Amino acid sequence: MAEKINGVLVGQGSDLSPYEAKGFCAILQNGDTKQQKSNRIEDFCPIFSDASVAWVDYIIEDFGEETLKAAMALGFSEQLIKNLNRDMRSGYEDFGNEMGILVPAIRVEGFDVKLDPLIILIRENLIATLHTTETRRFFRVRRYAETMLKKLPQKMLRKDKITLLLIRLIEENNARNFDHLRDIEELGDKMSEDLGNPKTPRELIGKKIYAMKHALITYLGGLWVTVDALNSLRYGDAELLTDDPKILNKINGLVGEVQSQIGLAEHLSEVLASGLEVLQSIYNNQLQVLNNRLALLVAYLTIIGTALLVPNTIATIASGSMFEFTSTHVVPYLLFLAVITVVSTIVAWWAVKKLGLLPARPDETSDDDSK
Repeated sequence: MAEKINGVLVGQGSDLSPYEAKGFCAILQNGDTKQQKSNRIEDFCPIFSDASVAWVDYIIEDFGEETLKAAMALGFSEQLIKNLNRDMRSGYEDFGNEMGILVPAIRVEGFDVKLDPLIILIRENLIATLHTTETRRFFRVRRYAETMLKKLPQKMLRKDKITLLLIRLIEENNARNFDHLRDIEELGDKMSEDLGNPKTPRELIGKKIYAMKHALITYLGGLWVTVDALNSLRYGDAELLTDDPKILNKINGLVGEVQSQIGLAEHLSEVLASGLEVLQSIYNNQLQVLNNRLALLVAYLTIIGTALLVPNTIATIASGSMFEFTSTHVVPYLLFLAVITVVSTIVAWWAVKKLGLLPARPDETSDDDSK
């Protein structure tokens, strides 16, 4: 049943589902949990003001002016948002009574890897996540938000609860980021199929190789930025977060998971690099075989041209006016030219072979390479 808190309708009676609403709010108050869905972020302010712990998730259309308006509507300062927006890849700001974290939300469309900003704002009893419409990674957390808050022990300190909730949200964001490595790997497998096809145009192969490498570099950059943000949390000693070593060890676990994904991405990059080296060697061998064939053809043409030079010279001399030919001289003359042509060809081939100027055959080169 729905009920009103400070004049605002909360609970299961709201019309919008967690997947349709731009904004979502879940609160823990006196051991009870409630949720509210709305497209206006201002509707959540009366709900979480008296809550023990509250989480607000809001989708924004433009990560600029709208981010500042949404954050200020929740009671966060303008300076905090401006400091976080200095670097759109990562950020960490702690003002004592409020703090903010900017981490990347990785989105992959083909080989196009984009790092969308995700802002996490924290106050004494509130965590707010602001992100763009392309980032739908918190919809599953919205569904189980009340269950997640109920599992927080009532006797636990508020900042311990806030820290656990923060860890859960970062963990969900990381999980969605990790899913995209599999997408990149599947695209890389399809690219390998194209690389193995000799009919694939080389200009197309070059573009795909660059796109694959760029995707991996961008993905790795997003993971390293996430590690920087987690390290800031781990060593920042923020007043709003817990001092419990057991809870802080969970942040160490998140860092380990991200570093493990970095290792997998780097291994994929190494596999790609080794594949490119093999492909390059194959192309080099093909070019070498082609060059050998051309060189062999040129050598044979040179031998033939040199051999024909001798009978051509004799024929030129014999065609002079000092020699008189009759019909009886034609057959012996032609036989002489044929013999001298064969002899000169054999002598020219033997000389080139003896001097080692004749290139190796393509099949002999390929056999040597295989050995």
